[in-house]
Amino acid sequence: MTPTLYRIRVQGHLRPAWSEWFDGMAISLEENGDTTLSGLVMDQPALHSLLIRVRDLGLTLISVSQVEPGSGPEMTSESNKEAKK
Repeated sequence: MTPTLYRIRVQGHLRPAWSEWFDGMAISLEENGDTTLSGLVMDQPALHSLLIRVRDLGLTLISVSQVEPGSGPEMTSESNKEAKK
């Protein structure tokens, strides 16, 4: 199965230290106060696991987007732990 690139946008700023808890997703802080998590997700259950973590932190979910590779800034957190190996 090929991993898919996703962008998850939440309200509020998260510290970069949360990247590990979000399976190595890259964390980008937006000027408007939002945070974007981006990286490769192996499958739908893995995506749901990330969304459960968003819920568990009490974050407001703004959007979830599947991203076509090469369409903009992608992940930087060690290439999302080397594409989840």
